[in-house]
Amino acid sequence: MSIRFIVLVDDNYHFMEEEARYCLGEFSSEAEALAAARKVVDEFLFQHYAPGVTADTLWESYMAFGEDPWIENHDFSAWEYAKDRCREVCGSG
Repeated sequence: MSIRFIVLVDDNYHFMEEEARYCLGEFSSEAEALAAARKVVDEFLFQHYAPGVTADTLWESYMAFGEDPWIENHDFSAWEYAKDRCREVCGSG
């Protein structure tokens, strides 16, 4: 039996509401699952970035309205990843 990495996605706007959750997919490697989860966060950040937006403003937008992917039985944190990426995207990190 091979290990499968299941990526589930919650909605920050509907925090703690399991009915808003969806399964992004099952992946055969940790690297594929991490890439898929990170892509969800990156897509939100790049769609909501505009010149002059600060990392804090982008972070607040993500926390309020972004999607929160997570991997079953894994310690990936989309919130931590998003906070770091906000600094990178906005040029303050």
